[in-house]
Amino acid sequence: MARFPRGAALAAAVLLIAGCSGGTEDKASEDADDGKAASTSAAAPQKLDWGRCEATSEGPAPGDDWQCATLKVPLDHAKPHDGTIGLALIRSKATGDADDRVGSLLFNFGGPGGSGVSMLPSYAGLTSELHERYDLVSWDPRGVAESEGVRCRSDKEIQAGESVDATPDDATEETAFFKDASDFGAGCEKAAGKLLSHVSTTETARDMDLMRQALGDEKLHYFGISYGTELGGVYAHLFPENVGRLVLDAVVDPTADTVGHAKNQTLGFQRALDNYLKSTGQDPAAGTRKIEALLERIDAEPLATTSGRELTQTLATTGIVLPLYSEQSWSTLTSALDAAEDGDGTELLTLADGYNERDPSGRYGTTTHSQRVISCLDQKQRPTPEETKKLLPEFRKISPVFGEYLGWDTAGWCYDWPVPGLTDSPEVSAPGAAPVLVVGNTGDPATPYEGARKMAGELGEGVGVMLTWKGEGHGAYGSGSSCVDSTVNAYLLDGTVPKDGKVCT
Repeated sequence: MARFPRGAALAAAVLLIAGCSGGTEDKASEDADDGKAASTSAAAPQKLDWGRCEATSEGPAPGDDWQCATLKVPLDHAKPHDGTIGLALIRSKATGDADDRVGSLLFNFGGPGGSGVSMLPSYAGLTSELHERYDLVSWDPRGVAESEGVRCRSDKEIQAGESVDATPDDATEETAFFKDASDFGAGCEKAAGKLLSHVSTTETARDMDLMRQALGDEKLHYFGISYGTELGGVYAHLFPENVGRLVLDAVVDPTADTVGHAKNQTLGFQRALDNYLKSTGQDPAAGTRKIEALLERIDAEPLATTSGRELTQTLATTGIVLPLYSEQSWSTLTSALDAAEDGDGTELLTLADGYNERDPSGRYGTTTHSQRVISCLDQKQRPTPEETKKLLPEFRKISPVFGEYLGWDTAGWCYDWPVPGLTDSPEVSAPGAAPVLVVGNTGDPATPYEGARKMAGELGEGVGVMLTWKGEGHGAYGSGSSCVDSTVNAYLLDGTVPKDGKVCT
């Protein structure tokens, strides 16, 4: 079982294109420091020992232009003397004249659970103009990849879990669905230990301020994508006086709880599917019914593939999702759906494997593991199976293709989780912070456009500055709009804040 992550599929989508991957702050900590996190800010800045990057569990070592280091942070920011963990950092120094350097630009690519150490080198090509005046920096947040990354299951167990129907049709399938969810949580508890209670978005935001100090920057300059927008908003709330130039692209709705996020994604993916179907000359309603019928047939009888593995309904749904992250991948979806209609599930299975980080040898990545331990700690609302069943008709109405999958996920994702969640939704209000550029894409499937407007509003008057792109895909910057790219670059390079409400077509 794997929900559609708020950004974790970004890396997978980028690789697919190249070759053809929430709540936070607890009330107690807010009361203790009034949002200022004084104990974190008061810590002595560390001197980072930058050196050559080595190959990691997420991929090979990047080229000589990249350096890596480890930042030590408290396991528990409320008890900074009770032990530390190491965070893996990566950077490439500014390429231009030293006199023109602005500082460090920190990236988070989403998830939660995405590895910034592995993603940044592949993303840097989109940011060459920014690279001239910024050191490009990213990191693996706590609980992710090289930063005490959590692996809850073996490859064999992950593959076995893929046989579980994520949209159970009867009592037997329902029992298997929730047993699988419970077993996953137990595996995470065994693998993570004490860390399981210390991977929240709030704690990662506090890590970011220690990072800012260690990098020698007076203000934090930051580019957050998808879940990275939630993280950026929480940082702005905790440290408004330290906000430099913050860009939030593909924006998570900060007002949504667990069910709200699921409904948002159901709407977003159906909207993207409708737009895809229109682009192929199909009526969206008729095209949706055709795909729905295909999935029902696959549920009754999984499709054969050239690998010998079967394409189940759950894997087929996952395979349909991945190409919707980028308009450039829509032709891949057409080919995969045509093949499936002809009885061959190979192409959809390949897409699902890309989304699930499964390589040809059967090894799986751990992004989904990290995503789950972070989001289940963040999220307080955990619908029961009975509550979820009552919600399913509403989810199906929003999307006959994705609704049931995301509806069941509201109960299964954190079912029987070993630690309690912290809150229903994050606090991102940031009175007194410098202007934050919020970029919304009207065709975004994973983080629908409405969330960007809500983020801008929640940040506060004079802080959240809205930029709209009438486009397709997950994220706007680097997606083909010179208007978006030039506006973001002017803000980051020169501090030029666009007029609130600017629209790029």
